[in-house]
Amino acid sequence: MTFKLFPQPKKIRTTSAHFNLTNRKYIRLLQPCSEYLTDAIRLFSNDFQKTATGALQKAATSATTTGSSLTFGNPDPSQVLLTIDPSRGPGVGESYELRSNQDGLLLCAKTEPGIYYGLMTLQQILEQVHKSVPYFVIQDAPDFEHRGVMLDISRCKVPSMQTLRQLIDQFSRMKINQLQLYTEHTFEFVNHPLVWANSSPLTAEEILELQDYCSARFIELVPNLNSFGHFERWLRYPEYHHHAECPEGFIHPLSNQQTPFGSTLKPNRTSLGLLRELYDEYLPLFDSHYFNIGGDEPWELGQGWSKKKCDRLGTTNVYIDFIAKIKKLVDSRGRRMMFWSDIVLKQPDSLKQLSRDLVALNWGYEGNHPFKKECAQMAAQKIPFYVCPGTSSWNSIIGRLSNVTENLANAARNGLKFGAEGYLITDWGDHGHHQYLPFSYPGFLIGACHGWNNRGSRHLDIETGLNSIFFRGTNGVAAELLLELGRVLQLAPSKIRNATIFNRLLFWKMEHEPSVTRSIPDRQLDQCESALADIRSRVASIQSGLDAQLLRGELSNAIDMATHGIHRLQRFRGAQISRKYLRRNLTDIIRRHEDLWLARNRPGGLAESSAYLYSSLETL
Repeated sequence: MTFKLFPQPKKIRTTSAHFNLTNRKYIRLLQPCSEYLTDAIRLFSNDFQKTATGALQKAATSATTTGSSLTFGNPDPSQVLLTIDPSRGPGVGESYELRSNQDGLLLCAKTEPGIYYGLMTLQQILEQVHKSVPYFVIQDAPDFEHRGVMLDISRCKVPSMQTLRQLIDQFSRMKINQLQLYTEHTFEFVNHPLVWANSSPLTAEEILELQDYCSARFIELVPNLNSFGHFERWLRYPEYHHHAECPEGFIHPLSNQQTPFGSTLKPNRTSLGLLRELYDEYLPLFDSHYFNIGGDEPWELGQGWSKKKCDRLGTTNVYIDFIAKIKKLVDSRGRRMMFWSDIVLKQPDSLKQLSRDLVALNWGYEGNHPFKKECAQMAAQKIPFYVCPGTSSWNSIIGRLSNVTENLANAARNGLKFGAEGYLITDWGDHGHHQYLPFSYPGFLIGACHGWNNRGSRHLDIETGLNSIFFRGTNGVAAELLLELGRVLQLAPSKIRNATIFNRLLFWKMEHEPSVTRSIPDRQLDQCESALADIRSRVASIQSGLDAQLLRGELSNAIDMATHGIHRLQRFRGAQISRKYLRRNLTDIIRRHEDLWLARNRPGGLAESSAYLYSSLETL
């Protein structure tokens, strides 16, 4: 029998011999363990009762449900399902060994995380068997010590606590051991209600609840608060203009449009005072030794308050100097600073100026991102670093399957080659966060597999993995359609980066055709439209599972968004599609978008997300 496991273990051997699961009702612990691990074993035991499809007798089911299947005793071996032995584990860290033979299942690991990850593997195995399991030996350990996911909770969407708990469960099942919640303004700082008033922010109590929930699943909740650039959620208010590099705004280098307010803190003592106050309120909520201060894309640095200094010393040097001052704040609070490395990598010689007691986060989201070059530069200067690819979901509407597959593999391959400490899967929400959560699932799955076992993830069965991790209890159609949607953009190739033409066209003002679509013939647009229509016709077949109705709604509205973008371009090129039809169609999309949003997320940020769509509606 071949097991489908996500991530795939490093070494696995099976034989044709089997042992019977019937009447095996005890999980035997050879040594005491922490409360967290004890609870995890109980959860495993209860889940086994539900998924082993009749493997145990009712009496055993009842015993396990009450927790009495855990024992430090020495029961009849024929009644032992699993023995956990922390004294015989292989190696160190999160490695484990898992065996099955005539005596039952044996899990050996010298650390509690190792035991936990062995349980996660065993859980997936038991879901694939009936009343017996083959004899097997698994020896496993991760490629990267730190394997994380970063969720953007500041670009409109703040997930509900239920959504966050569900994701944490799914991440732990894939052996993710770090979680970051990208925060600009979505924490309820007591002295700054103006900033978070309409965002449905996380509270201190909720952070503590998430901290405990993560710890129980051996995930480290890493504090994340952008502390230099991307401060526009604060600096838009006159009350905070005195902290801005350019309080009256600046010309954004990506859009060449004037922004009405700044996005970057002025690098001075006043700004450090603000950060000191925020850190003192925020950081005590977290147990993690790390703290991600962001620091990416300080677009207007050197154009305002610091212009003379930047002209004299160089903008990168001014940037590094302020980052070093922020690091002192972080150090004094007992944390190890993480920061995005985009600015220093633009001038690799500047890497020499960095402390070695930090972690540089090397991000890049295209399949061909130069991770090899950038990782080599980090390694040459002995800078501790993570590689940080992405889910390719944002600005896509329906996903970018080929790109996400290449991007995640590229980052893992070169991170391993050059000694990265960690692998962080990023999931952003740029420009209104219009993609629905399931379109990030392939990236979470593929990334988690590469972060644990890069070599063993070269030929992933993504559809089976999605059904195993994210769509448990459904009939499997959602995974199939999700992957088909992620391939539609390949029918109309373009040079657009970090987005799809469908997203670009959805928000297009219909004045001049976008340069990224001019080379796409009508025939390819028609093929995309036809493919989307075919997938849309099959969405109704998503059945079973608590989320089936929600999944049908999310996939349907995403398809309608993408199709609407195509129709806008087809009309512009002369097709007989009326503006009245387009207005009615987009109005319906907006209504459904607002309903779907509230199914997984808090209301804060919804008005901003919808405003992008209403702006597109106005052009019709």
